[in-house]
Amino acid sequence: MAWFYLITAGLFEVVWAWSMKMSEGFSRPLPTAVTLVAMVISFALLSISMRSLPLGTAYTMWTGIGAVGAFLVGITVLGEAVTPMRLLAAALIVCGLVLMKLSASP
Repeated sequence: MAWFYLITAGLFEVVWAWSMKMSEGFSRPLPTAVTLVAMVISFALLSISMRSLPLGTAYTMWTGIGAVGAFLVGITVLGEAVTPMRLLAAALIVCGLVLMKLSASP
């Protein structure tokens, strides 16, 4: 269950990153509220996953899921640039996440 909680926490990190962007500096109430709620859920699930996963593994996976997820939302939803260098950077993050998962204790 720890991995389920961790992956879900990472997905909520993507939600709060996107809604923070949509809040326009916390000047729009609904996106601001979504940001705050998603942050609390994300941190809570990360905390639960850390009960059984090592700190380095959990935190790296959480930030990596958030980073790659936010990158994908930026491209697909916000129309941000797709360049070879950005794609390579995201691929390297994913490779790091795979290696971290493979090296993690169960």
